[in-house]
Amino acid sequence: MSNSLRGSKGSGRHKSHHEPNQHMAETAGSCSIKELSSLMELRGVEAKERIEQLYGDVNGLCSRLRTSPTEGLDGTIEDIERRKQEYGLNSIPPKKPKTFLQLVWEALQDVTLIILEVAAVISLGLSFYQPPGSERLSCGKAAGGLEDEGESEAGWIEGAAILLSVVCVVLVTAFNDWSKEKQFRGLQSRIEQEQKFTVVRAAQVTQIKISEIVVGDILQVKYGDLLPADGILIQGNDLKIDESSLTGESDHVKKTVEKDPMMLSGTHVMEGSGKMVVTAVGVNSQTGMIFMLLGAEEEGDKPEKDKNDNDKNKQKDGAPVEMQPLKDGEPGKKTNHPKKEKSVLQGKLTRLAVQIGKAGLFMSVLTVIILIVRFVIDTFAVQQVPWNKDCVPIYIQFLVKFFIIGVTVLVVAVPEGLPLAVTISLAYSVKKMMKDNNLVRHLDACETMGNATAICSDKTGTLTMNRMTVVQCYITGQYFKHVPPPDVIPKNSMDLLIKGIAINCAYTTKIMPPEKEGGLPRQVGNKTECALLGFATDLRRDYQTIRNQFPEETLFKVYTFNSVRKSMSTVLRNYDGSFTMFSKGASEILLKKCCRILSSGGEAKNFRQRDRDAVVTSVIEPMASEGLRTICLTYKEFPASEGEPDWDDEAHILTGLTCICVVGIEDPVRPEVPDAIRKCQQAGITVRMVTGDNINTARAIATKCGILHPGEDFLCLEGKEFNRRIRNELGEIEQERIDKIWPKLRVLARSSPTDKHTLVKGIIDSTVLEQRQVVAVTGDGTNDGPALKKADVGFAMGIAGTDVAKEASDIILTDDNFSSIVKAVMWGRNVYDSISKFLQFQLTVNVVAVIVAFTGACITQDSPLKAVQMLWVNLIMDTFASLALATEPPTESLLRRNPYGRKKPLISRTMMKNIFGHAVYQLTIIFSLLFVGELMFDIDSGRNSPLHAPPSEHYTIVFNTFVLMQIFNELNARKIHGERNVFYGVHRNPIFCSIILGTLLVQIVIVQFGGKPFSCVPLSADQWLWCVFFGFGSLLWGQVVTSVPTRMLTCLKPAGHNTQRDEIPEEELEPQKDDFEIDHAEMELKKSRVLWCRGLSRIQTQIRVVNAFRDSVSPYEGLETPESRSSIHNFMSHPEFRIEDSETHIPLIDEVDEDEPPTNRNSVYLPHQSNTSQNSNSNNNGGPERITGPQLLSESRNSTLQRCPGSPLHSLETSL
Repeated sequence: MSNSLRGSKGSGRHKSHHEPNQHMAETAGSCSIKELSSLMELRGVEAKERIEQLYGDVNGLCSRLRTSPTEGLDGTIEDIERRKQEYGLNSIPPKKPKTFLQLVWEALQDVTLIILEVAAVISLGLSFYQPPGSERLSCGKAAGGLEDEGESEAGWIEGAAILLSVVCVVLVTAFNDWSKEKQFRGLQSRIEQEQKFTVVRAAQVTQIKISEIVVGDILQVKYGDLLPADGILIQGNDLKIDESSLTGESDHVKKTVEKDPMMLSGTHVMEGSGKMVVTAVGVNSQTGMIFMLLGAEEEGDKPEKDKNDNDKNKQKDGAPVEMQPLKDGEPGKKTNHPKKEKSVLQGKLTRLAVQIGKAGLFMSVLTVIILIVRFVIDTFAVQQVPWNKDCVPIYIQFLVKFFIIGVTVLVVAVPEGLPLAVTISLAYSVKKMMKDNNLVRHLDACETMGNATAICSDKTGTLTMNRMTVVQCYITGQYFKHVPPPDVIPKNSMDLLIKGIAINCAYTTKIMPPEKEGGLPRQVGNKTECALLGFATDLRRDYQTIRNQFPEETLFKVYTFNSVRKSMSTVLRNYDGSFTMFSKGASEILLKKCCRILSSGGEAKNFRQRDRDAVVTSVIEPMASEGLRTICLTYKEFPASEGEPDWDDEAHILTGLTCICVVGIEDPVRPEVPDAIRKCQQAGITVRMVTGDNINTARAIATKCGILHPGEDFLCLEGKEFNRRIRNELGEIEQERIDKIWPKLRVLARSSPTDKHTLVKGIIDSTVLEQRQVVAVTGDGTNDGPALKKADVGFAMGIAGTDVAKEASDIILTDDNFSSIVKAVMWGRNVYDSISKFLQFQLTVNVVAVIVAFTGACITQDSPLKAVQMLWVNLIMDTFASLALATEPPTESLLRRNPYGRKKPLISRTMMKNIFGHAVYQLTIIFSLLFVGELMFDIDSGRNSPLHAPPSEHYTIVFNTFVLMQIFNELNARKIHGERNVFYGVHRNPIFCSIILGTLLVQIVIVQFGGKPFSCVPLSADQWLWCVFFGFGSLLWGQVVTSVPTRMLTCLKPAGHNTQRDEIPEEELEPQKDDFEIDHAEMELKKSRVLWCRGLSRIQTQIRVVNAFRDSVSPYEGLETPESRSSIHNFMSHPEFRIEDSETHIPLIDEVDEDEPPTNRNSVYLPHQSNTSQNSNSNNNGGPERITGPQLLSESRNSTLQRCPGSPLHSLETSL
């Protein structure tokens, strides 16, 4: 090795000496791109032979690349820049973004806009045509006379105005698309910038951005990495690579320097660690070549798809035996590729948009037909105008006018703002979620998170702080509750302990000095290993001197930690030919493999079964019950006399160990986690902990977090027990068995990633509950990939997570914190509510505008709202409203209701009530103004005006009132559950306020200065006041609509169900309705009823207490005892009953007492089991049913008596 180092340094000197003659230096001292590319195409032994033939060995290759296998590149800027120029950058050129003009062209493809453009052009052409020598009156009254030459010549204005407004709509759409694309590019570059890799430069281990890696860099690869470049292995420990993304082969490939040293970019490290020298980057690497072959125009889409398809194959083919009985092709499977399957919201929106579009098309065709029929009858039958050839152009002008009216009805009816609202809402949420430490990789994950009903979370780092410290230890037969002073431990034991910690922890794990003076030392690498290194430091010993004595290259063999072994071992070869192996791992697993233990004198003594049991009960269990992670440190000697053992026979190698010590590592619960979990439980989301830790530790942490509450009887299982319960005699997983377990399971300990995948798949595929569960999963390890992919939403850890986990995830938690998941739930629910708000507003405008245009056209032969006015209204309600309502910030109240679920209609009955309620008010006002407006304001009527007639005050007032009603109704649309205060939180949304004010100002300009193009005339101050008064009436009317309980309006049906279910039967919808509705009018009624009944029951209780005093009898006489009664405190004590329910009861105001523990928030109720239980728990977890007076009265009485600890006085005191 020393020769190669000298060679590499010599070649460096040689190069600098001949700097001017670059070509000569390259041929003598470096490798060409072509040479390296051809080398990287070889595999296995063939590649090894080529390296030996060309360079001698890997060290020879390093010297040709002017790098050192131990010290790496020298890291000078000149050298790095030269390498980038010579071998290329480590990045693949992205697909060119669409230009603004391309986006404009795409926006112009909209069918309704094309129809409008054609109609406008025809209108424009015909307006310049004058019929020669004939009076227009001869063509009928509607054609009008030539009273005003200027007015008739201004006929072109309407066509031009329509074209102009089409241009506006197109530009706005294109700009939105452009900004959306820009945002996504920013997001993509942010994800890329987040990715860093560990390299050795100038003998220092540092992390650099992946784009900065150059040929000749020495990379340190470890479990979980996604290789960023091609290279050759220099040194490896038990290294296994998943090459399925390149080769399609699902088996993991073992990499060794002797047999197969080729490391390829885009492949995943599944086990082990090692070092490699980079030989190809960017477009010259194997992955880069595939990207380039796919063609520049498809670079953005296809590689991603290929990669995802490969990942999917890997997941199916390479699944361990335990996972295979679960077939992955079942419906509801969510893939990583977002285009594969529409999200729940997209499905519902598509269906709704199609329904509205059909209705709009029908109305517009009907409008055109009625207008034409009326015109023909009026002109030729009523006025009896003879057919005149010269009048044909005028008749065509009428047809075009009718056609334009029809198209504008269609434009207003079709909700083309819906996709825009969804995009804006999601993009806005994604941007804001970044600030809340959620980096969203797939847009639909944001919305899916709002429907989440279950979260399966890791423990370490997510629920806990992931800053580990050794706080207790058992060494030399003594149990220390604190780290012992060094002089208590015999020298022999101390040397073994420190040597074992220093060598048997990854060399990438280090304790660094604090960044700020007085701060805590920085922990770099695996946090459990950091705790052990910190333990060595606390014992006043330096682990680094031992590492310097035994460099990583001298380690004979390393068995790296994985989820199957649950331990890590390192073997050293001693000078006399013997071997020493140090192991560390889960205490209960390693202790079973120990046959000796270090005694108080430091010598090894026998360790029998009963001694082991004593250590478990007196040391490990007490540590675990305090929430400590227990790790056992051991060693084993292999004497030279026995010869070299078979290192591949792990079962034999890992037996007959000698226990050095057992340590208890504390990982404190994050302070914000208990509150976050409580919020989840309030929101109807069940939190489950899935961890690899000891069951006692897991139970202790779950209790601290609030996942488990004292007195509850939810399940805590170990992985083995879980597998035993869910498998039949043949070892196959059965869904019915999983269904018996998952509803009450809260903690799964000592679990493998396969168990996690099985649990997630079991919950998703379960049909026990009416509502399909939407599951979110957190993961950080490589093996969490399948579970993250299977989940509806996969969260990867940004700090502790491996590249493989991040690749499989939908959202990356940049701070690894559980409370960020709660923020994601809030934003997800907010997206859903924003879309509902927008729909409520848009459909109100749709209903009113279509009915006004249709009725006006049928009665007055002209639409009261002209084409340009309609387009302005369309702009208000589509683009501006989607901006205003889709950017509402989320509030805590979103977490006080249950998830909507997959079947929940987009438009609830409360929203239907609001839509039709406001439509009634607006139509009443508009029709009043349309038919008696001229009398109210003492102005000329605008009805039945001839073609090209000047705008009238009458129709201007109608248009102005209509727009002002929409502006005020936009405030009403902010609340969709019937809340009274529509202004609540409006000041926190500056976008909403500015859009409302902006729309108002533009409306004033249009009315006062719009003139002929907008068919408006300026209005006087008192006319404006009347218009504002009618508009403001929307807010007052909103209070009236809110006061009507939705329950009373049985005729209303919800709309906008999910497209993934063909039709939801009527009987299935009915029981759901009440579950989904949050109606504040209903709540107010219930509140008053509850207060009344509660008061009544308390008076009755007091009378009973007084009687009890008088008769000296127990107040419970004749009643059941509180113990026998089903109470919230002994809830779920019967085994067949303790199941979980996502449809929890939304506590109405004052319906549940504040001090009552939130036990039932997480409870599941199985309808078909209720009759088998004698203990019917109906008070605790029934759905939000309506409670009748007597029933409520008895409930209240029970609840009052339940609180009595036995003393009648206490009862009186409480009731008072």
